[in-house]
Amino acid sequence: MTDAITIRRPDDWHLHLRDGEMLAKVVRHSARQFARAIVMPNLAPPVTTSDAARAYRERIIAALPAASGFTPLMTAYLTDDSDAGDIVAGAEAGVFTAAKLYPAGATTNSAQGVTAIANIRGVLEAMEKVGLPLLVHGEVTDADIDIFDREAVFIDRVLAPLLRDMPGLRIVFEHVTTADAVAFVDSADADIAATITPHHLHINRNAMLVGGIRPHAYCLPVAKRETHRLALRKAATGGSPRFFLGTDSAPHERAAKESACGCAGIFNAPFAIESYAQVFDQEAALDRFEAFASLNGPAFYRLPVNEDRITLRRGETKVPDLIGDVVPFHAGDTLGWTLD
Repeated sequence: MTDAITIRRPDDWHLHLRDGEMLAKVVRHSARQFARAIVMPNLAPPVTTSDAARAYRERIIAALPAASGFTPLMTAYLTDDSDAGDIVAGAEAGVFTAAKLYPAGATTNSAQGVTAIANIRGVLEAMEKVGLPLLVHGEVTDADIDIFDREAVFIDRVLAPLLRDMPGLRIVFEHVTTADAVAFVDSADADIAATITPHHLHINRNAMLVGGIRPHAYCLPVAKRETHRLALRKAATGGSPRFFLGTDSAPHERAAKESACGCAGIFNAPFAIESYAQVFDQEAALDRFEAFASLNGPAFYRLPVNEDRITLRRGETKVPDLIGDVVPFHAGDTLGWTLD
């Protein structure tokens, strides 16, 4: 039995840091573990321009603990009116690391998202030309589609046609939740990868629905059946370079979750690396953990791997019921790994 593992410092390739007071409260948890993070742009108002991204990056850096060594990587929020010239200029200036496609109405602060792929065709062509990755929230929002089927339908209606029409576009299928998504990414003859969250590796939809409505297990995309969770665990721990770490940590105050219309999002940042390590331990795949957490993401984004390292040891990590006014993932539970 392995009692300690040392890996290159990992990165988080999908993170919500919010803004203002919430940013100040949560950013240190990510900086404790990760060297870099792809920061989501769905603020209110969203980060749609390179100037807005520069300003947001400055606010994040100002909120970081001293000498954290943490680098926020900024993304552009795509709308029907996105300016391809500004996005390309932002990428060439090192402001944008990627651009994010939110189908309008798909999740938190996505009302200004894209209503039809055709509306951003020129932007996507420009991104394909310069190699800027497209990050996809992969769900349709049609009212007649069951919420548990939205990811699979998105693959058929949007993602597969997009890859067929623009094979040079580099795509990250974010926070995949289904066996359908895993199979699509595995079999795609294109430059496509996917992030997997810790919560989708640990819970299925029973966590949200059995024994009453449990709002702190509610996220978008929602957790699916057990067969899908098992497919995600196999993908994450199986050694494929197409899958890598992306927490989708999304904090909301407790009152906003425990309400008549509870917000979607799971705050897993405080103990994300310990949570992932537990999954790899359970799957007897600790020897593949570094690739998933620290190597596959930089390879896809064409960035250098981190030189510094972290060590995780077998031991109890007790997760508190509350961190400030936010309920963390695994609240009240004990994880089997601890970060030095």
